[in-house]
Amino acid sequence: MITLVLTYRNRDLRIAENCLDSLAQQSTKDFMVILVDYGSDPDFADGIANTAAKHKFIKLISCPTHEQLWSKCRSINIALKETTTPYFLVGDIDLIFHPDFIKIALQKASEQVLFFQYGFISENESLLKKDFEAYEIDFLGTEDVTGTTLFPTDKLKEVNGYDEFYHGWGAEDTDIHIRLRNSGLKVEFYNQSVLVKHQWHPKVYRSKSSTKPFHSNLERVNHRYMQLTESTHRTRVNLDEESGKLPDTDAYNRLNDKPDQHLQLEPTDLEVSSLLAQLKNYNGEIVLITIVDGDRKKKTIQDIKKVLKKKHFTFLPMETVNNLLLEEIIKNYRNVPYSYYFDRQKKEINLTLVF
Repeated sequence: MITLVLTYRNRDLRIAENCLDSLAQQSTKDFMVILVDYGSDPDFADGIANTAAKHKFIKLISCPTHEQLWSKCRSINIALKETTTPYFLVGDIDLIFHPDFIKIALQKASEQVLFFQYGFISENESLLKKDFEAYEIDFLGTEDVTGTTLFPTDKLKEVNGYDEFYHGWGAEDTDIHIRLRNSGLKVEFYNQSVLVKHQWHPKVYRSKSSTKPFHSNLERVNHRYMQLTESTHRTRVNLDEESGKLPDTDAYNRLNDKPDQHLQLEPTDLEVSSLLAQLKNYNGEIVLITIVDGDRKKKTIQDIKKVLKKKHFTFLPMETVNNLLLEEIIKNYRNVPYSYYFDRQKKEINLTLVF
């Protein structure tokens, strides 16, 4: 028996339907699917719920995290915590599965790790409705594409699952391969035949008007973090935070309540540093933090003081402040209910946390 986890946020519902329909057509029914919707906007959340309800083999878990950074790793670990089957399979909502995919995965299942080669299909091909074999492959994925992997469940749990430091996109799938290899498991690449085909979708580019949380350098941070995992031979992670913690809807609803504290700051090195240190002292409170860029006159005065070698403070660029705050959340408050908005046109950040 295999538990397959699929993670989702605001993906084209047509793509999701193609994926779930291909699972409904599997030649063996010895599997279940846990579909984790990690913070879709309301229209997408309703759409994926209606789509999932068509299939009895799917359990949908919805997380009220739409004003937070995307966390594929937490999504996966939420499903892993609920898994009692001997094998756990991480998939991709963008995939179409061969009718014998689960059958072959069960045949290959062992105490080792197995990941599957992707066949990527073109934009035009992806718009068509076909049987699996009829989809023409545009190009094949290499061993660097590590997104669909079959694990022995107990071995994955022994290393505390996926590393929840990773947010946004990049490196989390390769990281788990590295850590399980470090723990002594063999990691094999299945490329005897193409059992999964990846549907084309446009890259999601952020508009300058978007206020949703985005760290401008996070993919590079993720990659360097992964390199340290490899060079230091890490195996177990998430030692400082509970992994796979299911968001508490009641706690998240408190984000709409009146804050107990409203901290209004300027983006200076002193104020930001003090804020990050002070966050550890809040308990049982709702805290709203508003940071608005300083006016030109104040910045000029501090620049003059710096030139005159007088005591001064430094105004940080708002993008730097944004990155510092998001990194602090990732490292220390990723399981705390929070909502985050950065209006880059107004140069204003609003962060609410429920401690």
